[in-house]
Amino acid sequence: MNTQAEPASSVADIVKQVFSVVLVVAGIAAFYYFSADHSSFKEVRLLYRVLGLVGVMLVALSMLLTTVLGRNVWGFALESRQEVRKVVWPTREETIRTTLLVFAMVFIVGLILWLLDMFLFWGVRYLTGQG
Repeated sequence: MNTQAEPASSVADIVKQVFSVVLVVAGIAAFYYFSADHSSFKEVRLLYRVLGLVGVMLVALSMLLTTVLGRNVWGFALESRQEVRKVVWPTREETIRTTLLVFAMVFIVGLILWLLDMFLFWGVRYLTGQG
């Protein structure tokens, strides 16, 4: 049995996580709050709003990555990236062949179900005297 003890989250980590969420919510609220101004420099203001929002998100993400949870999530992302590199992807011919086979099987099963439905409907109509 392979059990690893997870380090417990400290109060500072919880405070950082909550503050990161509050910072993101405040950044989004500020983004929409400053969009209410209808000036002639709206395109420039949009650039500043987007840059501000990206900056707030980066600060919140960097703060979140200093917690135990953030380090675990970052480690998981790096390990996932390594695993994706190990995947053997099918060639174009294999993909086309498999896709055509799936389409053919769906058509054949659909045809069989349609015929079964048609004969059952015919049988029920015959048995009830409607046909």
